[in-house]
Amino acid sequence: MVKYHMRRKEKEITDDREILKIIKNGKFTSISMSKENEPYIITLSYGYDQVKKALYFHCGEGQKIDFIKSNSYVCGTIIEDNGYEDGCGQAFRSIVYRGNIRVIKDIKEKKHGFDILIDHLEKNPGETRKKLLMSEDAYIKPIILRLDIEEISCKEEKAES
Repeated sequence: MVKYHMRRKEKEITDDREILKIIKNGKFTSISMSKENEPYIITLSYGYDQVKKALYFHCGEGQKIDFIKSNSYVCGTIIEDNGYEDGCGQAFRSIVYRGNIRVIKDIKEKKHGFDILIDHLEKNPGETRKKLLMSEDAYIKPIILRLDIEEISCKEEKAES
């Protein structure tokens, strides 16, 4: 799944379990996209489907949808902030991924996307489902996006003391 090599091999994380921990512990990702040579970036909360290797997002209409319709291939990052020390000492683990993103139209898959999001983000998923998803109509209007991860790389920067 990795296309580009990492210049600083000693910083690279290749253990799938560690990469999964970063994804599961994260809440937000920034996604870059382009349309006719115009860049755009947006930060969204996400849920991760480990089986499908896909990120799901809930969003409204807007510029991102226009960009996705024009060019569905995107690049994103998830950062685990592990602190900053004086003297430019920073500790983090980061993931860069690439893949295709699309708007989900199928109600069954929308429900699945909502489940993934709620399970990933909410402290009490059952209560959230009862509150927000009381009827089938709750799934019709909201926009659910699915990003299928095709490439992924991960690295760790440890603060120097």
